[in-house]
Amino acid sequence: MKPESGFYFRQGEENPMHAPRYCGIPTFMRTPFVDDPSEIDIALVGVPYDGAVEARSGTRQGPRQIRDMSSMMRSIHHVTRVNPYELCRVGDVGDVPFSRIFDVEASHRDITSFYDRLNSAGVWPLSAGGDHSITLPILRAIAKDSPLGLIHIDAHTDCCDEEMNSKYSHGTPFRRACEEKLIAPDRMVQIGIRGAANSPECWEFGERNGIRIIFMEEFARIGVDKTVEEARRIVGNGPLYITFDVDGLDPAFTPGTGTPEIGGITSLEAQGLIRGFRGLNLVGADVVEVSPPFDPSGYTALVAATMMYEILCILAGSRIANY
Repeated sequence: MKPESGFYFRQGEENPMHAPRYCGIPTFMRTPFVDDPSEIDIALVGVPYDGAVEARSGTRQGPRQIRDMSSMMRSIHHVTRVNPYELCRVGDVGDVPFSRIFDVEASHRDITSFYDRLNSAGVWPLSAGGDHSITLPILRAIAKDSPLGLIHIDAHTDCCDEEMNSKYSHGTPFRRACEEKLIAPDRMVQIGIRGAANSPECWEFGERNGIRIIFMEEFARIGVDKTVEEARRIVGNGPLYITFDVDGLDPAFTPGTGTPEIGGITSLEAQGLIRGFRGLNLVGADVVEVSPPFDPSGYTALVAATMMYEILCILAGSRIANY
């Protein structure tokens, strides 16, 4: 059934977009907090977990600060004129609850369980992390029936086999996702990859398995439009997930992250990339690795919230197209 036009706050409530941005309980983009996922089409989710980080922690605090900074978002996109809240019912379903926070695999099971409930209700998720390991358990819920294509914006491939003797760190999720057939490697593109590594295995895995890696040097050479064209060619028309690590951007734009790499994508280029994916068969997305302790200004969280809004606009369009 097609969603009701203009539904993004409950009937009888005042439109929160018209309230001062510093008022009210902060939810993602001032959408209503929703207990029952059957009320909505797109769920905004917080995943406050960073138990799989090997260096600078703090991304557990990401969703809270992103929620706060997302109060700066408005409704109508200035380029596309899309209002995602008129296309779909959008709500904040809160944070994933954790029962064994010091156990990585148990915490991943908690994440999958939460997204299983959303998936069963037919809801598409747009999530804020959290470290990048959270994408694997999300995919276990939404890609359990068939593998998805993947657009992965990041400084790192996150295709290591192990980190610190763990197969479930934030540097391993996409190798595991390929092994578990949650994503189709020949429909996967990684954009912005850069930085030295202690082993070439993270790049070689992609080369062996047909993953298209667009290193930062190639991105700088061919630009946003050609990168979008290549990504769209690779992922095709099948169901697709976007995962956006804020360290894909240069740390001049996103200093508040655990593994910064200089020489990255600009915030304007990142917006251009996301807008270029409009019309693809997107079924979910996440924005991860915001670490507020490394950016007390909140600017990194503002960038993340803006990228979530950009993704929300194309996710809402995809949702409508799939009715």
